[in-house]
Amino acid sequence: MRAWIDQLADECDYDLTVMDGFDDCIVGIVERCTMPPLVCYDREKVIAALMRDGMTWEEAEEYFEFNQMGAWVGETTPCFLIKAPDDSAA
Repeated sequence: MRAWIDQLADECDYDLTVMDGFDDCIVGIVERCTMPPLVCYDREKVIAALMRDGMTWEEAEEYFEFNQMGAWVGETTPCFLIKAPDDSAA
């Protein structure tokens, strides 16, 4: 996915901000009217990646909220997707 993000940024002259070490958590690009596009991450995957690095769920959640969700690095700050439950089994 990261190669696709880099290629898209080059081809479309986008200034995309990515989080180092979380390439496997990228779900795509988000576009908004009159605003620059953003890299979108799967929130659950980001927290799972933090847990793989040795954090408990509580530590990962707190770290994510403060250091990733709470970080502002300009208009291209990445966004995070909270997926809707899969109701197809109901």
